[in-house]
Amino acid sequence: MTTTTLAVLVPLLPFLGAAAGLLLGRTAPGFVRPLAVLPTLAALALAAIVAVRQGGDAAIDSATELTPTGSVPVELALHIDGFAALVAVLVGFVATCVQIYSTGYLRDDPRYPSYAALVSLFTSAMLLVVYSGDLIVLLVGWEVMGICSYFLVGHYWETPEARAASMKAFLVTKLGDVPFLIGLFALATDAGTFRITEVLGTVASGGLHHPTLIALLLLAGVAGKSAQFPLHTWLPDAMAGPTPVSALIHAATMVAAGVYFVARLLPVFEASSAAMVVLAVMAAVTMAGSGLAALAQDDIKRVLAYSTIGQLGYMTGALAVGDRGAAVFHLLSHGAFKALLFLAAGVIIHASGTNSLAAMSRMGNLRARVPDAFWTMTVALLALAAIPPFSGFFSKESVLGAAEHAATEHTSHIPGAAGWIVLVAGLLTALLTAAYAARLWLLAFHGKGVEAPDHGRQPVAMNAVLWVLAVPSLALGGLAYRVLPGWFDGRDLTPTLTTSVLGTGFALVGGIVTYGAWRHTTALAVGAPMGAVAAHPEGDAALVEAEAIASHTPAYGDVASATDPADPGRLLLGPLHRHAVSGFHLDAAYGALFVRPVLAAASLVRFLDREVVDTYVRGAGTLPRLLGAAVRRAQTGNLQTYVSALLAGTVVLTVAVLLVATGA
Repeated sequence: MTTTTLAVLVPLLPFLGAAAGLLLGRTAPGFVRPLAVLPTLAALALAAIVAVRQGGDAAIDSATELTPTGSVPVELALHIDGFAALVAVLVGFVATCVQIYSTGYLRDDPRYPSYAALVSLFTSAMLLVVYSGDLIVLLVGWEVMGICSYFLVGHYWETPEARAASMKAFLVTKLGDVPFLIGLFALATDAGTFRITEVLGTVASGGLHHPTLIALLLLAGVAGKSAQFPLHTWLPDAMAGPTPVSALIHAATMVAAGVYFVARLLPVFEASSAAMVVLAVMAAVTMAGSGLAALAQDDIKRVLAYSTIGQLGYMTGALAVGDRGAAVFHLLSHGAFKALLFLAAGVIIHASGTNSLAAMSRMGNLRARVPDAFWTMTVALLALAAIPPFSGFFSKESVLGAAEHAATEHTSHIPGAAGWIVLVAGLLTALLTAAYAARLWLLAFHGKGVEAPDHGRQPVAMNAVLWVLAVPSLALGGLAYRVLPGWFDGRDLTPTLTTSVLGTGFALVGGIVTYGAWRHTTALAVGAPMGAVAAHPEGDAALVEAEAIASHTPAYGDVASATDPADPGRLLLGPLHRHAVSGFHLDAAYGALFVRPVLAAASLVRFLDREVVDTYVRGAGTLPRLLGAAVRRAQTGNLQTYVSALLAGTVVLTVAVLLVATGA
């Protein structure tokens, strides 16, 4: 079988599995789990074969025209280079792990068949984006992922949090998709084609007439899909969905699509120095802001959500300094350890039998109860904090090294300012990442919160997946940085001495300071009266969270960690804590700037429609209604009345005719 045929089957198999799962979910429930796991596993195997055959050599290109479109043709095209081959393996690997894990995590969920089918469709859409060689076909996968995220985030639609989160995710990403679509058409207009290889050829020859405008329009869509500032606010709220969905979205699909798109079309963005600086600023603000917000969250999944936003900021920072190899290297490394982090958090939640234990301030005695989650999450957190020799160290240092090179070695297409912005923000984020990773580990596994009832051991499938993901989280970076340059652009990914020392030093400082703060706050909390929490300035927020926990409703929202006096995040952030816990009030700002004016305008339109337009409509109908009433009263049904009226009318007409004749 040819490589092209195998590549076509990679996104097709999960799609067929999704279709079959939806059709057979109710009539043959015994087939649901095999249809969820086997097509995705087969897609992973085929993606691995395609990657081996591609081998980092010349890209595999194939295309066939779907239908004549007039001016700019739309083609079903494949473009598989080293980047696409490896990212497809990542997508298949994480999706397979999520499907296997979900067979245990959602084994008693009545909506599991539709859930599994949507996960397969989600996977198929992302694989279509990865392999696509045509921008319109890529857009199809891009939008299918958006609708899948809407349904999966809202899986628990009975809760208002899930309904609101799914709607928010859909609307915020669509806000970015509108200019993204305009940018795609503008790019195709300048290039005369939607084929990615031909577009890049046009860029190389200087054929783009509006590079800055096109790049900024495309960046709007990337910011929405990859949760970058200022369109990142949907991702923390999306934690209201099932935890395996969070792992899939954060590690291999949806948010990875925007980074991959920029990597695929990086020359388009490099054609505009202004766009590269905007990309660098966006990455820097995203990294630093998400790190501060993560340090203030109490819900374990929201910490991981802000962590994802920051790690994506590293990837976009690498792209801002023109190194797509470093960006995709971190994408691969991050996919492994972030999937592990979410699935380990799912084990913790599953062990409690409710989402209430997602609040870290209420966790207690978890190390002994979930040892698999403890050890594997420890590995993943070390990788997240970029501690050598874990995978995150090598991939994050490749980003910092690229930023240092761009800052010190000026090139024609990468502004030196972009390099310095990414480098400084990256080092600051290294400190913050280690701080919130250490805080999560301390509160989750060494906290003194209320111990939830033990619901027994977790299914074998869930724990087995954790150990499978722990292997690349530990070993991927050390092996990959030597091999990947041959698959990418040939640029060296070896960590440089300066950034390695600085990055690791900042990470160690962040972890040590957080540990010291935790010890200090723990000592102060010993012997604290039970009423201390109620007297806390944020006691109302704590009460809201406590009520949500009592009703087994996830308290996803701007709830501070007021229930734990031993929270080091509060001590480290100081007065900044109340702002960081709410994501620096961006949702409130958007509500004031956009939501309220739109609602006010809608109210005005409703008033004008009801009180002005409807008044004219009602007035136009009033006269005919009165005339009809008068005529209706004349219809008495009495024959004598009708004859009398006829005679009276005849007399009147006769008199009138005589008067007219006499006058004449």
